[in-house]
Amino acid sequence: MTLSQRIVLGILKPFSKIFLSWKVKGRENVPLTGPLIIIANHVHLLDPILLEFSFPRWINFMAKEELFRHPFLKLITHWAQAFSVHRRGTTKDKRRAVKQAKDILDNGLVLGMFPEGKRSRDHKLMMGKPGSAVVASQMGVPLLPVGIIGTDKIKGISWLWRRPEIVINIGQPFKLPLVNGRLNKSQMKLLTSQLMGEIAALLPPEYQGVYKEHGD
Repeated sequence: MTLSQRIVLGILKPFSKIFLSWKVKGRENVPLTGPLIIIANHVHLLDPILLEFSFPRWINFMAKEELFRHPFLKLITHWAQAFSVHRRGTTKDKRRAVKQAKDILDNGLVLGMFPEGKRSRDHKLMMGKPGSAVVASQMGVPLLPVGIIGTDKIKGISWLWRRPEIVINIGQPFKLPLVNGRLNKSQMKLLTSQLMGEIAALLPPEYQGVYKEHGD
């Protein structure tokens, strides 16, 4: 974590509690050293910011390429050490994103990924994309599942005085089976389902969406 990141977090974190009532569960599950992939559900634009507030280590997020087109957002994402991924990119684009993710992990840092690939408009878990499973299984690094609950209540203007309750629910780290070489479609589907099930188990039933059976 850079000095400027520490300063910004130190200012914004207390300020955020004026408008939000949020708490973190399972903070003791966070490995304090070594490479780590954080996987979480994604409902609101504030999700990555709240995750940064909730963890003792800086999270380097994989972000959609569109954010890097706007001059102001591009400045913020570069400051946050995020890197872009083309959701409808070519095979070359996807390989470049995977390489950047692996470089972060090779340096013993924390990689943040939202396996659904985009925000869920109805706050329910959608089918996961295979990117997180591919990186984790090829690198052999631990995954840390997180369930974000309540950010769907941040809408309109009234939330500013209603102070919606937000919970960042951190689970136990786990590893996927180590796979040498490329994964086939069947392997990617199975491993993606496994990691999405870990996220679903940290969410209430109404958030579990297509993975509801994993949380029962």
